[in-house]
Amino acid sequence: MVCEKCGYLEKKEVKKNGKTLCKICSLFSPEDENDFLNYVNEKIDWKTLETFRKYGQTLGSRQKTGMNEKAKRGKIMTRVALGYSLSDGELIPNEFSSRVHSIFTTFLNQNYSLNSLAKHYGLSVNGLKKVLKNRTYLGEVKFAGNLYKSTHKPIINPEIFYAVQRKLAEISRKRKVI
Repeated sequence: MVCEKCGYLEKKEVKKNGKTLCKICSLFSPEDENDFLNYVNEKIDWKTLETFRKYGQTLGSRQKTGMNEKAKRGKIMTRVALGYSLSDGELIPNEFSSRVHSIFTTFLNQNYSLNSLAKHYGLSVNGLKKVLKNRTYLGEVKFAGNLYKSTHKPIINPEIFYAVQRKLAEISRKRKVI
């Protein structure tokens, strides 16, 4: 279809407010319907927008690049994990760090089900699994599928963490067999 604003012929058009737009025109279009109609009626030549198409620049690409660079320096890019507080951009273990350590050791050394352990610590089963799999407790930062060594102090030592991962994998295998 042809974009109703710039006239560009694109394979994947976007329908917005009953109008057909190319990706670039859709990206910059206003949400308000009156503003949108005025936007579409202000015609522009598709060649003017060719630079955006050519270099694939989208909103947020610079932001993601900056966040990736920050993660490479070991800075956190996600929600602060249980057991840590954020102070001046740094993760610092807080009063709940002993609780996190207790969750790991109890899971490893006791024969509780995930459900009963989650209830005991006031978490959902999925919340418990997220805690048990969170590599932040090893002193690492994960962003965009990559792991980076962080500057914060680990709460869990690697031996305990990897033993818990093996036990979780064993539980998962047993559930698949049944």
